[in-house]
Amino acid sequence: MIAVFFLNGLTLSTYIVRAPSFKSAHHLTDGQFGLSGLLFALAAIACMQLVGPLAARVGTRAMLRCTLAVMPPLLAGLAVAPGPWWYIGGSAVLGAVHGTTDAAMNATAVAVEQRGGRPVMNRCHAGWSISAVVASLTTAALAHAGVSLTTHLVVAGALLLAAGLLLGPHLPAGTAARGSAPAARAPWTRPLLLLGVTATALMICEGGALGWGGIFLHDIRHASVSLAAAAITAYTGGQTVGRLFGDRLSLRRGRRPVFRCGAAIAAAGLTAAVLSPSAPLAVAGFALTGLGSSVLIPLVFSAAGGLPGAEPATLVARLTTFTYTGILLGPALIGWSAEYVGLLPTMAGLIPLLLLAGAVAPVPSRPASAGSGAEVPVAGRAG
Repeated sequence: MIAVFFLNGLTLSTYIVRAPSFKSAHHLTDGQFGLSGLLFALAAIACMQLVGPLAARVGTRAMLRCTLAVMPPLLAGLAVAPGPWWYIGGSAVLGAVHGTTDAAMNATAVAVEQRGGRPVMNRCHAGWSISAVVASLTTAALAHAGVSLTTHLVVAGALLLAAGLLLGPHLPAGTAARGSAPAARAPWTRPLLLLGVTATALMICEGGALGWGGIFLHDIRHASVSLAAAAITAYTGGQTVGRLFGDRLSLRRGRRPVFRCGAAIAAAGLTAAVLSPSAPLAVAGFALTGLGSSVLIPLVFSAAGGLPGAEPATLVARLTTFTYTGILLGPALIGWSAEYVGLLPTMAGLIPLLLLAGAVAPVPSRPASAGSGAEVPVAGRAG
C-alpha cells in the first residue's frame, strides 16, 4: 500500500510543482489558472462521494488498478494540451481520478489495518510525504537542466504508468465487491461528523504551516527568502520522519495517547514558530510542528474507517471530503483573517485549534476489528 500512496502522491505533486510551467506554456490568465485549480478540487470532492457505492460493486483493488493506469496519461496530456480550455478540462478530469484514488487507497489501508490488527496508515502517508519531496527535487533539477515541460511529463507519465501496471496485480484486497451498495447510504453519525470537523481543523492548521509559514517568517520576522523557505522544508521533513515511526508508536502506546501527544507536540512547535523572535528558532518550531502533526491525519482516517454502520470505503470517502474542505478553505481563511487582525494573531490562533482537535477527536486507543466498530484488545491483535 505504501507504493500506491507514493505513486499517487508523485503524480499529484508533479502536477502541483509544475503549475508555473503549465501557466506559462498554455498562456493562462490568472483567472483561468484559478479556475483550473477550483475545478480540480470540485471534481475530486464530487468523485469521492461515488467511491463507497463503486467499491461495493467492484471492490477498491479493481478501482485502484484502473486509476493508477489512467492518471499518468492524464498528467502527460496536460503538457501537450492544444489550448488553455483543454488544459482546464484536463485538470478537472485529473482531479476526478485523483479524488477517487485518494479515497480508495485510504479505504484499502484501513481494511488492511483491520484484517491484520496492526497500524499501517502512518507509513502509507509517509510514502505520500516522501513523494512530494522527490517530485520537488526532480522538477527543480530538470528545470535547472533545461528539460522542457513536455519531455518531463511524458517521460514521468510513462514511468508512472509502468509502475502502476506492475503494482496492480500485487495490490492488497481492500473493500470487496458485494454486487450492491446499501452501506453507501449509511447515516452521517456524530462520531463521523466529529472526526470530519477534526480533519478539517487539522488541514487548516497544515495549510497555515505550509502556505503561510514562509510568508510569516519573511514578513513578520524579516527572515531572508532562503531562510523563510526553510520553514516549509523543516515542516515536511518533520512530518515525514514522524510518519515513519507513527505506526510503531501507535501499536506500542495506543492510538488515542499518540494522537493527543502528537497534537500537543504540534501545538508546542507552532507556539515556538509563531512567538519566537528568532527566525532560526522559528524554523525549528515548524519542524517540531510537522513532527507532532505527522500522526494526526493518518489516525483520523483509521478511526473513521473503523466506525460501525458502513463499509470503510464509504466512511473514508466522506472523511476525505472534510480533508479537502480544509485544504481549500485553510489558506483562504488565514489570508482573510490576516487582512483584518494581522498575520501574527492569525497564526497564533491555530495553536488552540490544534489543542482542541487533540482533546475532542474520538480516536480509539486500539484499532477496530474488520467489520465491527469495537476496539480490539491488545492481546487480540494479529501479527
